[in-house]
Amino acid sequence: MKWTGIFLLGYVILIGGLVAALWKLGVLASIGIEWTLIGVVIAIGIGIMLAVSNSGSKENIEIDRN
Repeated sequence: MKWTGIFLLGYVILIGGLVAALWKLGVLASIGIEWTLIGVVIAIGIGIMLAVSNSGSKENIEIDRN
């Protein structure tokens, strides 16, 4: 579970870089702020789902009752 936060932080930094690049190229000016925010929220949601799904191995615990 400790790597989930690092994965999510890296994903947020990636999304921030992509948004900055699109802003610098002028693409965001033609799209509008509403659609940009919707896209960022969707991208962060996908990042959370990826972080949780790759959060570690699933193991079964067996308890001996004697």
